[in-house]
Amino acid sequence: MWWVLWVLTALLALVCTLDVGYFLRAAAVILRAWFQPPIRDVTAEQIQTGRVTPRDIDMCHMNNARYLRECDFARFSLYMRNGVFKALRALKASMVVGATTIRYRRALCIGEGFKLRSRIVTWDDKAFFLEQRFVSTKDGLVCAVMYCKQSVVRSSPDKIMQHLCKRKVECPEFPEDLQHWVNFISASSQALRAESGLDEKTK
Repeated sequence: MWWVLWVLTALLALVCTLDVGYFLRAAAVILRAWFQPPIRDVTAEQIQTGRVTPRDIDMCHMNNARYLRECDFARFSLYMRNGVFKALRALKASMVVGATTIRYRRALCIGEGFKLRSRIVTWDDKAFFLEQRFVSTKDGLVCAVMYCKQSVVRSSPDKIMQHLCKRKVECPEFPEDLQHWVNFISASSQALRAESGLDEKTK
């Protein structure tokens, strides 16, 4: 019976040191997307459904951080089905979240169902820009909306799009509200660089 104790100890160590639920959920989302039909239009909106569970709440409504977590899983599915993950592997590149902002409009309460609508809005020479909306299935209200800047490392969005479409793809225009957010990110970055003296060091 010593091996049973060893296994239980190892499992307890994993649960205590890693967010096991996150990794299991991520694997399940990617596996499910793998078996779903691919979506050829990279900018097409994809929809994930969910429901607020007791694990998601504080004060009987969805915890603020849970929205971002759900957005993570939705992006995994999005990139799996539209081929972006495949292109990243082929180009030996990766992506990281460079910035996010979320606006909460109305709380999602315990037991409430929602649709998470995700899409790539546009891109520039360094990053994709996504919009993700939480829409209540109760009344269709957009309860929260998030913008995400997904920075491409060791490649570029243009190269990813060319790999997927086999041709040069013109990026869609930036919507006005998204452009305001991008300007804010740029201004914040410049201010922080100046504050830390990086601008002087790179001259």
